[in-house]
Amino acid sequence: MKKYDLILKGASVLDPSQNIDSAFDVAVKDGKISCLEKEIPAEEGEKALDVSGYMLIPGLIDMHCHIYPKFPFEEDGLPTIQGEAHMFQSGVTTCVDAGTCGSRDFLQFKESVIDRSKLKVFVFVNIASGGMVNLETEQEIQEFQPEIAAAIARKYDCVAGIKTAHYWVGKPVNDRHPAWESVDRAVEAGELCGKPVMADFQPNLPWRTYPDLILKKLRPGDIHTHVYAQQFPILNENRKVQDFMFQARDRGVIFDLGHGAGSFWFRNAIPALEQGFFPDTISTDLYLDNVNGPVINLLHIMSKYLNMGMSVKEVIYRTTKRPAEIIGHPELGDLKIGREADITLLQIREGSFGFADAGHASMRGSRKMECIMTIRAGEIVYNPMAIGMPEWENAPRAYWESPGVI
Repeated sequence: MKKYDLILKGASVLDPSQNIDSAFDVAVKDGKISCLEKEIPAEEGEKALDVSGYMLIPGLIDMHCHIYPKFPFEEDGLPTIQGEAHMFQSGVTTCVDAGTCGSRDFLQFKESVIDRSKLKVFVFVNIASGGMVNLETEQEIQEFQPEIAAAIARKYDCVAGIKTAHYWVGKPVNDRHPAWESVDRAVEAGELCGKPVMADFQPNLPWRTYPDLILKKLRPGDIHTHVYAQQFPILNENRKVQDFMFQARDRGVIFDLGHGAGSFWFRNAIPALEQGFFPDTISTDLYLDNVNGPVINLLHIMSKYLNMGMSVKEVIYRTTKRPAEIIGHPELGDLKIGREADITLLQIREGSFGFADAGHASMRGSRKMECIMTIRAGEIVYNPMAIGMPEWENAPRAYWESPGVI
């Protein structure tokens, strides 16, 4: 019996939460990180892989995606994705479904996906009982059930918080559709369960404004997602970041990128970054309609920020430790001894690359992140470079044996 199950040797280890940025060997035992040293003898592992030349980071966390198991061509629902199929190949080991299901469908989601998936899955429960499985319920105030949503959030550790989305966009308010009803009921649920609210919000002037959302309605620790979408006045007429954005951050409001098919515009994001207003978390809002662009995957969005001028360390921090803290799971997002061995190996390619935003405008860049290996709880779940596999000519005897013919 060897001391370790797996040793990853020679990678450049980057863990922003521990301020680690140096070459280390990393050893895994029983699905957990067991040792982090400059040199761990290869013979101490059942398997030792030479991963020198690559970057080793904590497994990535996508804080905003949609993986509820719904057939994509059904009517009246968001066309979602299969989590493991899309996330492991971009180095994501933990994801958060952002309100696809409400209280009505939560248990089905938990039993069919969350409890069975190798991918670690958390969820924001939609304040509307039918969520995005039945989009009509997001418009009906009788479907907003804060007590039920909060009870689910209190009972199940996989619930990260409450989601409000898509409510009464571009229509005059009335008694059946008060301006802030979805947000107010979500915040009520958040108060009842002690967890954050994520708001997907449309400012309907003059009935509800964006400054009112982030300065009055949301609490410290609550999250506004899609912050760089075209509809938000985060810049003034002189292309300067509005003072109320910094005021909201100072009072503790969290800003999530939530790229999606329509919610990330270079014309907002680049000036904001240059002026010091950055996203707390970099996330995809991944679902079927944006898998082939402009989102593609989390690494693609991280590459956008790398080329926009954010440092590698900051990009990794906003896709590892920061989302872990926000969803209330600080045991994730780092490489501390004893943690589950959620590990991503990357390389940063140099070349000429193009990146699109939601408005079909482009940005050129010279660097692109690529996933080399994903390890979830000590198991290699993605290995496109076949690292550690024998060359076929030298494969062991079992490789050459044909199964018996019946």
